[in-house]
Amino acid sequence: MTRGERALLVVPERVGEGGLRSLDARVEEAAGLAAAIGIDVVARRSFRLRQIRPASLFGKGQADEIAELAEENDATLLIVDAALTPVQQKTLEELTSCKVIDRTGLILEIFGERAATAEGRLQVELAHLDYQAGRLVRSWTHLERQRGGFGFLGGPGETQIEADRRMIRDRMARIRKELGQVTRTRGLHRGRRQKAPWPVIALVGYTNAGKSTLFNRMTQASVMAEDLLFATLDPTMRQVKIPGFDKAILSDTVGFVSNLPTELVAAFRATLEEVASADLILHVRDISHADSEAQAADVEAVLASLGLDEEGSPPRMEVWNKIDLLDGEARAERLGEASRRDKVVAVSALSGEGVDELRDAIAKELHSGAQTHHIELDLADGTKAAWLHARGEVIDQKAEGECLHLAVKLSPENWARFQRL
Repeated sequence: MTRGERALLVVPERVGEGGLRSLDARVEEAAGLAAAIGIDVVARRSFRLRQIRPASLFGKGQADEIAELAEENDATLLIVDAALTPVQQKTLEELTSCKVIDRTGLILEIFGERAATAEGRLQVELAHLDYQAGRLVRSWTHLERQRGGFGFLGGPGETQIEADRRMIRDRMARIRKELGQVTRTRGLHRGRRQKAPWPVIALVGYTNAGKSTLFNRMTQASVMAEDLLFATLDPTMRQVKIPGFDKAILSDTVGFVSNLPTELVAAFRATLEEVASADLILHVRDISHADSEAQAADVEAVLASLGLDEEGSPPRMEVWNKIDLLDGEARAERLGEASRRDKVVAVSALSGEGVDELRDAIAKELHSGAQTHHIELDLADGTKAAWLHARGEVIDQKAEGECLHLAVKLSPENWARFQRL
């Protein structure tokens, strides 16, 4: 698959399984995924399926129509916005004389191109190997030959396909070992941050919701922020100013998408654990998008799969972004709804509108549920005193002999953290 390659995009929908997202929106999103890695979608078509055909997914008439469309448009690549079995992929390749890639394969290609850090590349490779492991039943005839050999070349009678599977398993085991070390290192860094007197705020949201633009606006950073799906892949952290706090850390994370491949959720679990350890999660939504509600539901589903809908999870706020793209009645309606709802702030990350109100709302949420605790410290323990001043609201403070007595308002999370110091 190369940049500029001519592609035919087909989006199947099972009759009666429309869901929250419209078929037109699915077509647009799939085209956006293709554009994210420079593929030229020369034609697009949606198909309603009465039943799933095990051999080709589509009915015979539909499959023939797809083949004709590919030929008419000189397409060399067929993108199917669904999960294909290896058999379906092979059948469609034979019918259309095109390379065929499904939704999972397309997202993996995007992630493979965007991963910038060593950890990101390892995670993508693991997901890709997991995906490929089930696809070694394709039309490559050389995989059916048997071969003998010695040692690592395979035993007598081992087929090429078995050898390839074994090589994939071995490589996956090595990557998991390396990622295990990354996870331990990341855990140590998280532990140090939690001991430091700074709250961590994590941005999550559907891809292209404007997380990176908001991140740049709030931190004066220059993280890549483009009108592209998955413009950000590797997590980024920067200092951010929040009223009432000496310092806070804002974390920008990978965007979510509907039907995110399970291989990717598993591979990126170490990265997504950053979200689980935050003091506050900001769910950034593109409120101007026609499918904003469906996108929000997809994000909530991924967060739930990470256990972030359980008791003890970080508190969550919604940031309704891109209000600059709304006008007239639609804008007034959204702003009014946001003002009436709890833990919702409407902003334009592009223009800066509402961002100061967002900072105030973050400060209020970080201090919510705070209780006053009377704490006694050694006068020499400046580290804990500084921690309390940064994370809490010191109401009273006085020194008596070798002791420092403080009355401090702390959130339940910060009180628990202080006790662990």
